[in-house]
Amino acid sequence: MSREASFSRQTGETEVVLTLILDGAGKSKIHTGLGMLDHLLAQLAKHARFDLELEAKGDLEVDEHHTVEDVAICFGRAFREALGEGKGIFRMGHALVPMDEALVMVAVDLGGRGYAQIEAYFGQERLGQLPTNLIGHFLESLAIEGRFNLHAQVLYGVDDHHKAEALFKALGRALDTASRIDERISGDIPSTKGVINPG
Repeated sequence: MSREASFSRQTGETEVVLTLILDGAGKSKIHTGLGMLDHLLAQLAKHARFDLELEAKGDLEVDEHHTVEDVAICFGRAFREALGEGKGIFRMGHALVPMDEALVMVAVDLGGRGYAQIEAYFGQERLGQLPTNLIGHFLESLAIEGRFNLHAQVLYGVDDHHKAEALFKALGRALDTASRIDERISGDIPSTKGVINPG
């Protein structure tokens, strides 16, 4: 069974088209108009082993917020659709990822409830064109639309680029583990409720 989904969203502020393959090779083709966001999403895809194609056009001269948020919405909804009922998945995953002086912890539970607890603080207002205050908002929107619990914490670090990149690498690693098929449970739903992603 192919675990993939395409999702598009068009508003008066943005236009986003996205294709996601969970059982991929970590390949990505991303253009959001925000180079740093492209870089972070490529790191996520690489370390999650997801194949991701994404094209976004937004009113960047007005506010980057719309583009960042709508990309997160589309990514989350595509992830939820590609995951399907979640049969046979490990469901939970975590990762501890260093990048030079920075260390990040991420844990996820693909249990069907969107929730995010993010502790990530940045000294700079921007990384390239990307406002750093939108990094947490992206992660929150992704978790809510993807219907998974996300706990992410920058344990320490100095360089904001390193902290942000380690966050997305750790998220990729955690999602890779959680969405992976566990052959031991023969396609069962990994919940005593019998359902984790009702759609």
